[in-house]
Amino acid sequence: MKVVNSMIQQFEHETQTTRRHFERLPDDKLDWRPHEKSFTAGALASHIVECIRWGDAIFNLDELDFDPATYKPYQMATVADLLTTFDADVARGRQVLATVDEAALEQLWRLKVNGRTFFEKTREDVFRDFTLNHLIHHRGQFSVYLRLLDVAVPGTYGPTADEKF
Repeated sequence: MKVVNSMIQQFEHETQTTRRHFERLPDDKLDWRPHEKSFTAGALASHIVECIRWGDAIFNLDELDFDPATYKPYQMATVADLLTTFDADVARGRQVLATVDEAALEQLWRLKVNGRTFFEKTREDVFRDFTLNHLIHHRGQFSVYLRLLDVAVPGTYGPTADEKF
């Protein structure tokens, strides 16, 4: 199997699983946070959506020069807004991945912060780190939020205490 096909399969699995988690978030808990230093539930979900958006820049630009002072993060207004935005971003991610060939995966890509190179890695490594692994990491946090809110947690790689086989 080609590497890009494996990445597409993983992207599909992880985004479908993430959507099931998002569907469980109650609209009246968007401002809830487990600790004062933690994201709110809405901000964490919004950040996960941003992980999906990285794919477009990774495969369509040679580098991204990030300016924290002008960056405006996505902030969901409702769960319906979150799901609509997430679905659109996943669809865009699918389109981008469908155009990627194996040679493109090995090309170097740079992230800069205010003109200064933060890192340079292959596109494959950046996509795995900044889209897939980043999404998985924060979805794990999000599943704990659901548990603490006493919301049934959907299965990810197997059943949960709330969902049996």
